[in-house]
Amino acid sequence: MANTKSITDTEERKKVKRAARAKAPAKAKRTVPRGSNKKKVRKLVRGASKR
Repeated sequence: MANTKSITDTEERKKVKRAARAKAPAKAKRTVPRGSNKKKVRKLVRGASKR
């Protein structure tokens, strides 16, 4: 991303950032599915009370 700290005008800053984003190379496809590291929730057994 371009360094836009020196630009005070927000519209100008947006233009510079968008141009930099368009020029940047595309990110690679994900190798693992999204959320694969999330903690898995086990389903409660039927009839078991929660408390």
